[in-house]
Amino acid sequence: MAQAPSAIRAPHAMGSAEIAARMAIRHLLDAYCHAIDRRDYALLASLYHPDATDDHTPYYTGSAAGFVEWLPQMMDGTWAATSHTITNCLLLIDGDRAEGEICTRAWHLTLDRATQFTAWGRYCDRYEQRDGVWRFAHRSLVLDHAETTPAAPLGEIGTSGVGLGAAGTSDPVYDRLPLFGADRARSPSRPG
Repeated sequence: MAQAPSAIRAPHAMGSAEIAARMAIRHLLDAYCHAIDRRDYALLASLYHPDATDDHTPYYTGSAAGFVEWLPQMMDGTWAATSHTITNCLLLIDGDRAEGEICTRAWHLTLDRATQFTAWGRYCDRYEQRDGVWRFAHRSLVLDHAETTPAAPLGEIGTSGVGLGAAGTSDPVYDRLPLFGADRARSPSRPG
């Protein structure tokens, strides 16, 4: 089977369907980071196809539904705050299927706020478009580097008057951005 012209890593002319697919997948990636950091597990569940899998070895490997079910106890029992970001996104698209190597940085603050853990790695993703919507079919994490360092107390770095991030619904984003607050309130019951 010959590869579709868009399923290549090199620069190439992109038609509107490929551009739309790339934008939809990038939205999916950004929504994943938001869902993890705001502990919006209902949103997170909606990002995966029902038969999707997730491989966060050694912590979790199995169905995506199981990952979403496992995640709250791990997050709430371990981390006061997290910040997941993605940088380089190399996507290969072949019709209704796509793959992506997604570079990521995941920062974690311990419950006692004394230690920060930062991991750099890549997600090796497979996506599928079903009924016109792109979602994860499989997500796996490759760890490139990690470090643990002491965390400075917030008061030591000039935070007076600034809104402070929170893991769940009390995060300032939901008050400062009405569309975000309304969307979360409209969704099914979500922990956090």
